[in-house]
Amino acid sequence: MEVIQSVQELRLKLDESKYTLNEKNSTDRKMIGFIPTMGFLHAGHASLLQQAREECDIVVLSIFVNPLQFGPNEDFEVYPRDTERDLIMAREAGIDYVFMPAVLEMYPEPIKTIIQVSKLTDSLCGASRPGHFDGVATIVAKLLHIVEPDRVYFGMKDAQQVAVITQMIKDLHMRAIVVPCAIVRDEDGLAMSSRNVYLAPEERKQALVLSQALQKVNLWLENNGEIASLEQYLKAFIQTAPIAEIDYVKALSYPSLTEIDHIKDLKFGERLIVALAVKFGRTRLIDNTLIEVNPERSE
Repeated sequence: MEVIQSVQELRLKLDESKYTLNEKNSTDRKMIGFIPTMGFLHAGHASLLQQAREECDIVVLSIFVNPLQFGPNEDFEVYPRDTERDLIMAREAGIDYVFMPAVLEMYPEPIKTIIQVSKLTDSLCGASRPGHFDGVATIVAKLLHIVEPDRVYFGMKDAQQVAVITQMIKDLHMRAIVVPCAIVRDEDGLAMSSRNVYLAPEERKQALVLSQALQKVNLWLENNGEIASLEQYLKAFIQTAPIAEIDYVKALSYPSLTEIDHIKDLKFGERLIVALAVKFGRTRLIDNTLIEVNPERSE
């Protein structure tokens, strides 16, 4: 495993290693897998590393806390970091290259080009954190141009991010295929997140209401397909946790992230996403579930 801090060095290393000579004395391009992260890796990240390692010839992990996606008064300066542990996890996963650039390496001067994906960012975290997904799309676009991967791996805990990046790649004719990976949860059901470390014991206990609420969605939909009623039911359930401060509870079509009134309004090929953002103390957590809707249930 090599740890690389400069764009130029990473490009040179990949140029040297991504082609192999075949029996016809011509070159074949190796499959490159890429996992962009902000570090402080956990079991959810480990599952992405493992899948990429199984599917690709070369695996690149990036660790970069991107200032462009943090808004005013958010936690950029105190975002959890543990480089030593991250590198141990990467080595154990068999990662080939870990790209760990400094902020000045990625943004050597004030940036004048911003990637903006419209419509998909109008709701959920896009509405709650203005400019957040501009920062996400911009840094991911930069990283994809640097690494030029065949596959890029994202966890579905941030399903809106997956939808946004997938659309950006499609619109800009980028090489990479987005590989969405299932949410990884602790034994008690809490979705893995680097920000979970912020939670005090009582906050963490009450945060379990998120996964508990999502577990009720399928049962609710067996008898009622009205979206507004579902959202109100989930809000009431989440508010049984005394310190829970709801940012949003939304049920939308996925991946278009459009409003619907009833589950029967879902278009062919779309799923229902039920997405939550709730603060416990100072910590804002997100979670979601995706529901496959069969014709019988939507009638």
